[in-house]
Amino acid sequence: MRLRRLAGPSLAALAMLALGACATTGSTDAPSTDGSSTRERAAMAPGLDAAARPDPFPSTYRGLPRENMAIVGGTVFTGAGQRIENGVVVITDGRVTAVGDASTAIPAGYRTVQANGRYVTPGIIDVHSHLGVYPSPGVTGMSDGNEATSPNTAQVWAEHSLWPQDPGFNAARAGGVTTLQILPGSANLFGGRGVTVRNVPSVTMQGMKMPGAPYGLKMACGENPSRVYGGRNQSPATGMGNMAGYRAAFIAAQDYRAKWDKYRQDGEGSPPTRNLQLETIAGVLDGSILVQNHCYRADEMAMMIDLSREFGFRITAFHHAIEAYKLAPTLAREGICADMWTGWWGFKMEALDAVEANAALVDAPQGGCAVIHSDDAELTQRLNQEAAAALAAGRRIGMNIPEERAISWITLNAARSLGIADQTGSLEAGKRADVVIWSANPFSVYARADQVFIDGGLAFDRSNPAYQPLSDYELGQPGFGVPAANVQQGAR
Repeated sequence: MRLRRLAGPSLAALAMLALGACATTGSTDAPSTDGSSTRERAAMAPGLDAAARPDPFPSTYRGLPRENMAIVGGTVFTGAGQRIENGVVVITDGRVTAVGDASTAIPAGYRTVQANGRYVTPGIIDVHSHLGVYPSPGVTGMSDGNEATSPNTAQVWAEHSLWPQDPGFNAARAGGVTTLQILPGSANLFGGRGVTVRNVPSVTMQGMKMPGAPYGLKMACGENPSRVYGGRNQSPATGMGNMAGYRAAFIAAQDYRAKWDKYRQDGEGSPPTRNLQLETIAGVLDGSILVQNHCYRADEMAMMIDLSREFGFRITAFHHAIEAYKLAPTLAREGICADMWTGWWGFKMEALDAVEANAALVDAPQGGCAVIHSDDAELTQRLNQEAAAALAAGRRIGMNIPEERAISWITLNAARSLGIADQTGSLEAGKRADVVIWSANPFSVYARADQVFIDGGLAFDRSNPAYQPLSDYELGQPGFGVPAANVQQGAR
C-alpha cells in the first residue's frame, strides 16, 4: 500500500506516537493518571523514516493552459474498444466528460474543434523510454541511464538523472506521445526506479512528473547483467547467477521489511537503519512499486513468474518480451503485460526467436495485455506505425483484429502496464483529456499528429509554429526550417 505523506517533522512525530506506545532511544517515562507508566517515542531525524515523507521529490505538474471544448466530426477510437464515426469528444476542465456520436450534447459556450475527415484517439503512452536519461546530444557527460556499478542498484531513481530539456520530448510530442515511463538501463539485475512523466515542456523533472503514478522497479533478465558483470569476473556471470542474485535481494528485503514492521508494531529498541536499496524492493513486496521486467526469452519469463510466487509479489510487465507469444496464455492468466517491439530482433542471441505477430498473439487470449513500446528516441515518434506493423503481421496469419482494438496497444494497455489506466489511456468520461487528432487513420504510414492535447491543453499543433516547442539543440540540424508539403514552416 502507499503511505500517506506527512508534512513536516511535527506530523512525523505524531505518526510515530500513533504507530507504537513503547520507547526508543531518547524516550522518557512519564507517570499516567492511573499510576501506570507510558513512554513516548522520540521523533526520528528528518530522512531516517520513509513513512514520514514517502514522496520526497513531489510532482509540481500543473498542466498547460486549457479551455472547455468539443472535438467533433472525426472517427473516434476510444482506446477501450469502440469506433465511433462522426464522433464527439467533450472536454471540461481538462477531463473527458462525454464521448459519443453526432447526437452527443455540447454545452453552451464550448469551443468546437472540427475533426471532419480525420481521426481522434487517446494520447500515445510510451511505456519504455530513456528520454532525458540518455538524451540528445548523446555525449558521455549526459549518459545517465545505467548505474552499472553493482548488480543491484535498486536504490537509484531515474528521475534524478532526467534532463527535461532533452529535445527528444518535443519530437515525441509531435508523434502524439503524451505520457512516458522513463526507465534506467538494463545493465543490472535491479536497475532502479523508473518515473512516469507528462510530455510537457518543463524546466524541472518535478514539473513533468505525473501526480499519483506508481513507481516501477526496472529489473533485467538474461544476457545484459551476466555479460556486464561476468565481463568483470564477478557474479552474476550466468543465468543461474542472475537468479541467485534476485533471490538473495528479495530475502534481504523481506528481512528488512519484517524489522520495520516489528519496530512500528512494538517500538522496542532502535529503529532499523534506513536502506534505500532494500526500501525499493520492499515496495515491490507490498505492491506499491510495480515490477517492470526487461526479459526476452519465454523460459526466463516463466522463471521470473516462479520467483514472484516464491516471494509473494507480482510482475506488472515484461519488457521487450520477444518470445512472449510462446507464453501468451500464461501472461494473460497472470495479468502480466508484454511490452514489445514489432520488428526489432536478432541483435543478440536472446533476441533471435522473434515473430512480427508477437503483439497480436499476446493480445489473443482473454485478458491478454499487448503493448507496443519504443526503447528508442526515434521509434517513440512513430509508435502508431509500429503498432500498425504489428496489426498487419497478425492479419497476415489470419487474426482479424479490428483497429479499434489494436489502438489499445499504445493507449489503454500501455496505461495498464504503468498502473495509470484509471487516469488515462482511453477516451472515457472522467479520465484525463489526453487526445490526438490525426491527419489520417493512425495505422497509415501517411498519418501525422495534427494536434496533441495533454489534460485538455494544446501541447502541439502542426499548423501553428507557436505550438511547436523547439530546443536550442535542434537549431541548425538537417531539415530544420524546411517547409513540408502543405504545412507551415517549422512544423515537424
